[in-house]
Amino acid sequence: MQQSISQKSNQVMSIYETYADTLFRIAMVHLGRREDAEEATQDTFIKFMEKAPAFHDAEHQKAWLIRVTTNHCKSLLRRGWRKREVKLEASELVITNDPEDQALIELVLSLPVKYRSVVHLYYYEDYAVRDISKILEISESAVKMRLQRGRQLLKLELEGEEQP
Repeated sequence: MQQSISQKSNQVMSIYETYADTLFRIAMVHLGRREDAEEATQDTFIKFMEKAPAFHDAEHQKAWLIRVTTNHCKSLLRRGWRKREVKLEASELVITNDPEDQALIELVLSLPVKYRSVVHLYYYEDYAVRDISKILEISESAVKMRLQRGRQLLKLELEGEEQP
């Protein structure tokens, strides 16, 4: 019995080490505050330990964790106290030495959350449109439209910055 608890603990720690950073970044994209993102990530792993779901493979496991994180973020955003505007701490999400990359990251983070989440999953987490559709529980055409509109907003911002 003791060994099985130890093995389960090691398994959870391994999964945590593998996915915690990704889940935290996704939560930051949705919530915009470090404390809320940490809470969402922690709650995701608590739910993982409570439910102990069986997965087909590592991709299924990762998709499940991302879906739980995304759903938890949505429920946090629906709470009344979260309806106020929140400043996004972009430098905490991704740090880069290249000023152009940092400026682009900050532009992505300034997008409305529905565009920001699909852009982040597509470009930073390398998910396909079909996978994003399943994770966010929206249609593939909605993912494509949000990507297109997010790109348009980024293009407008980038063109606006280039004007003297």
